Amino acid sequence: MLPDELTEPAAAIAERLKSRGQTLAVAESAAGGLISAALLTVAGASAFYRGGLVIYTREGANELLAGVRPPAAGTRGASEPFARWLADSAAAKLDADWGIGETGASGPTGNPYGDPAGHAWVAVHGPEGRSEARNLLTGSADRERNMELFAAAGLALLLENLS
Repeated sequence: MLPDELTEPAAAIAERLKSRGQTLAVAESAAGGLISAALLTVAGASAFYRGGLVIYTREGANELLAGVRPPAAGTRGASEPFARWLADSAAAKLDADWGIGETGASGPTGNPYGDPAGHAWVAVHGPEGRSEARNLLTGSADRERNMELFAAAGLALLLENLS
């Protein structure tokens, strides 16, 4: 099924969120739902997982996150501001304490913005305005592996912020 590099941090995240009585929402793109899938492997996920969105186009983001503040003018996909907007918006839309946002180019080619395959941004939104983002460049055109690495990076960033 899913690799340990996804399920192990997901289990640690679940433990921390459940012990705090906190919740999580996810908005992911190039990871294709792997962040949510990893979190949902944990028994009792409904205690902390509010929901997730796989957003693959800007139009999809606008529709699925309607009613939440739009991203700043000129914000393009696969960028730090867009990843932060996804994390913030997912948390707001699903009334969660925490949000994860992920956006990138999984491959085998780059995206329309000129980013290479293996490029991603992950972001976390947390209580009291907590926000952090991280860039990932795998240097690989392996689509499936990049998807796993993007998901692992999102989970790792959240776990670090929960520690």
